[in-house]
Amino acid sequence: MPLCPADESFAQFLENSLPKDTVRKAEARYLEDPRGRWPGTSQYVALPRNPQEVAQIVKACGKSSVGLTPYSGGTGLVGGQIPNSGSAPLLLSLERMNKIRGTYPEENAMVAEAGCILADVQSAAEAAGRLFPLSLASEGSARIGGLLSTNAGGVNVLRYGNARELVLGLEAVLPDGQIWNGLKRLRKDNTGYDLRHLLMGAEGTLGVITAASLKLAPRPAATGTALLTVTDPQAALSLLSMARDQIGEGISAFELLHRTGFDFLAATLPEIRQPWQTAPEWCVLIELGLSIGQSPQDALERLFTEAHEAGLVQDGLIAQSGQQSQDFWNLREHFPEANKRIGSVASHDISLPLSVIPEFITQATEALNQIGTWRINCFGHLGDGNLHFNIFPPDGSTKDALKSRSAELTALVHDLTHEMGGSVSAEHGIGRHKVADLEKYGDPAKLWAMRAIKDALDPVGIMNPGAVLRDKNA
Repeated sequence: MPLCPADESFAQFLENSLPKDTVRKAEARYLEDPRGRWPGTSQYVALPRNPQEVAQIVKACGKSSVGLTPYSGGTGLVGGQIPNSGSAPLLLSLERMNKIRGTYPEENAMVAEAGCILADVQSAAEAAGRLFPLSLASEGSARIGGLLSTNAGGVNVLRYGNARELVLGLEAVLPDGQIWNGLKRLRKDNTGYDLRHLLMGAEGTLGVITAASLKLAPRPAATGTALLTVTDPQAALSLLSMARDQIGEGISAFELLHRTGFDFLAATLPEIRQPWQTAPEWCVLIELGLSIGQSPQDALERLFTEAHEAGLVQDGLIAQSGQQSQDFWNLREHFPEANKRIGSVASHDISLPLSVIPEFITQATEALNQIGTWRINCFGHLGDGNLHFNIFPPDGSTKDALKSRSAELTALVHDLTHEMGGSVSAEHGIGRHKVADLEKYGDPAKLWAMRAIKDALDPVGIMNPGAVLRDKNA
């Protein structure tokens, strides 16, 4: 049976039972996809202040068969937060739930509400002499609830893991309105099914995360950053292996960057200063974080010398100050914005076994060149196998002129990714944009189990309908 819309009468019903100004008309900012691909259909947004109000809202939606879509920072790139078909659901934003409930530096832990902005969590950890290592380009607006619900990645996954590896416990509201009080700050807790990992990555389809006990880490005593020019992706992969042998767990990030990305920066964001006259075809951005008594500068110089002698590295720049290090990262962090301004025909967030990445890049590029003329910006987190393989129109053309070919290009990239043992969604999630991809490439047994879990916990199907799994009520 189709769900009912969150219309004016339902909004009024909710408003009558909640504190004033909890429910309001959804402003444009709640209905905009960051890439401008589709507008949202919701009319109303609820802004609760505590878990009890969240529970009250979820219960009301279940009782009235009204869909509910959790909304976090609005930075998701696969439409998980933007319902654009079916009965208009109620948006649920936790932006008012933005308190740090407690910091425990001796435990390397922090309890933060789901509406906390990632940059604020990082700052609170720093104030306590600790590090919250989740880091990505949208950290100034992305919120903890959405980051955990999508199991976000970022640049430090190589060392610290995805978002799910940075969580000790959760507080969440389940689809029937129960509050799960799971904020224990325990490293060991073998008491049955681990609901943390069920909710993280579920993108709001199994419940609403309202707070989390987060893992903190010691702050590195010294950091170092370098941009090293490599001949090709295979050389970058060999450099990563060499760096691991020499430096071990001290490598915080290892990013592969292509010349196209720097060309796009020069064309769209010329105010961002680049450290060379002509960008190299391929380079690696590497960051180290070492303990007391260790010198990142020395470690990077040794790595450069050995890699140069082995023919892996042709040139390099080692940051001589904190500002220069930030300048290097500023280049990488503005790749997505430059891509957006150029306008891609098809963008892909994929992951592959490390050893097949060079061959994938070669095969995918050759296959694309056989069916047209394209500009390819291939970059990403080489250390954990996550590539952003984005395809752009040739000079003189636009994405709008070629958008009819988007599905063809994506099928080519995703088919090859699947054939080579990879994943068509590395860190962005499934959302609504990749539901068909999950159905096409997902393991049948896994899909069966996912549907069984969804139906058991959310039999009415109110939780983020149409995201991750196809809406059975549509």
